[in-house]
Amino acid sequence: MRANAEPPRTLTLLHFRLEFVRGWHHTRTNTFVILLRFTKEERQENNMMNTRAALCLILAFFFCGAQGAKITFINKCQYTVWPGTLTSAQKPQLSKTGFELAPGKTDSVDIPSPWTGRFWARTGCSTKSGKFSCATADCGSGQVACNGAGAVPPATLAELHAEANGGQDYYDISNVDGFNLPMSIAPQGGTGECKPSSCPANINGVCPAELQVKGSDGKVVACKSACLAFNKPEYCCTGAFNTAEKCPPTRYSQIFKQQCPQAYSYAYDDKSSTFTCSKGPNYTITFCP
Repeated sequence: MRANAEPPRTLTLLHFRLEFVRGWHHTRTNTFVILLRFTKEERQENNMMNTRAALCLILAFFFCGAQGAKITFINKCQYTVWPGTLTSAQKPQLSKTGFELAPGKTDSVDIPSPWTGRFWARTGCSTKSGKFSCATADCGSGQVACNGAGAVPPATLAELHAEANGGQDYYDISNVDGFNLPMSIAPQGGTGECKPSSCPANINGVCPAELQVKGSDGKVVACKSACLAFNKPEYCCTGAFNTAEKCPPTRYSQIFKQQCPQAYSYAYDDKSSTFTCSKGPNYTITFCP
């Protein structure tokens, strides 16, 4: 070794694993490897400092690859709605889990990447004796914020899985839990098909009497799904009816499908109701499109 040569350095290997959802049903695991070169003396004298530096590198790498999307909400209804948000899989909730949106107004919330969850709008809301509640799609929190609680059916839903690193997103409008107001979701930017998914019709106007939910004034404010109304396996696609082959559309789900061909009308309505877009688009959710 030359007198002024640098002492030999050993390689310290740090690795961590990230698991995220791909599509709705598949998982993938990536292992990221970081190599740090330290001398023996550096490892002995600066162990804590090196550990902190490595953690900072890992966090920086993670967040650089985890840029999310902006979700913009537009209320084109002639009445005020109270949007709700729910993050799935027991992940941290978004910065807004519920808020008021007057007619003609817009608001937005940022989602991380990857992210899976749903959005909806409550109607007929008011505060009585200090408790906030809604005529439809109430989340039961007693507040404007839903704080991790989902919508009580019937409720029209916008469902979204935003993939990491510009992968393929999946999104849809769903009436599987019933209907309470027209709704759409549309990607802004991105590559691929990137088509909007919309349920622009007011299904409440054609809702069968046995599925109707009426407000205090006697008007129909929401329409139950047959599963919610009757709780039978043939409508819920459960038990002996738990496959697409064994759970075909029913006369009730066909009412929803005829009104909103792009939206999910029952659990196995995948072929015409799931939409995709890649390269990290933003999304616009419109109430009464």
